[in-house]
Amino acid sequence: MDGLFQFGMSLFNEGYKMSDSNYVVTNEPTKVSVTLGYTLNLGNFQSLRLDLGVVDSSRNGETVDQSFERVYKFVEDKLTEKIKEAQEEAAEA
Repeated sequence: MDGLFQFGMSLFNEGYKMSDSNYVVTNEPTKVSVTLGYTLNLGNFQSLRLDLGVVDSSRNGETVDQSFERVYKFVEDKLTEKIKEAQEEAAEA
């Protein structure tokens, strides 16, 4: 029973912080998650799948849309970089 109570409390506190002095509930920053993927055809019925995902919190003064665009651009740029690396390695093989 004790384990169930502790588990329930951890679910209740997820996403919230309790201030020790005033017991005020405050929301955590909004989290944004972006995952992109790409399948690279290597020929001869072979392929390489690249997936990249990032979860990040909104920054101060940033809207959810701005957070999403920032994280999306980061993931897109990194995935593009990794695709180019994979294409170069595949060309060498």
